[in-house]
Amino acid sequence: MIDYKNILANKEKEQIEGSILEQEAPVHDLVLYNDEVNTFDWVIETLIDVCDHEPTQAEQCAFIVHYKGKCTVKSGDFDFLEPFHRELSNRNLSADVV
Repeated sequence: MIDYKNILANKEKEQIEGSILEQEAPVHDLVLYNDEVNTFDWVIETLIDVCDHEPTQAEQCAFIVHYKGKCTVKSGDFDFLEPFHRELSNRNLSADVV
């Protein structure tokens, strides 16, 4: 005879354990830092081109960077953020994946 109760209990345990593993995936931030070199227009244009920001979002990020010194412009895993980081750096913006 098949013990359905045990099979269901094990399946629930696997689902719970699977959920825990999904929650532990590291999330990183791409942080843009203030500098005294780049103009607001250049920063806004770059965020639109590189990070796919809407114009209003890019403008808000530029102001946050200017007044607070830094702003998270994108979040995700490291491999996802690295190309964005590289392109921001290629365009002479100060950014790090943290």
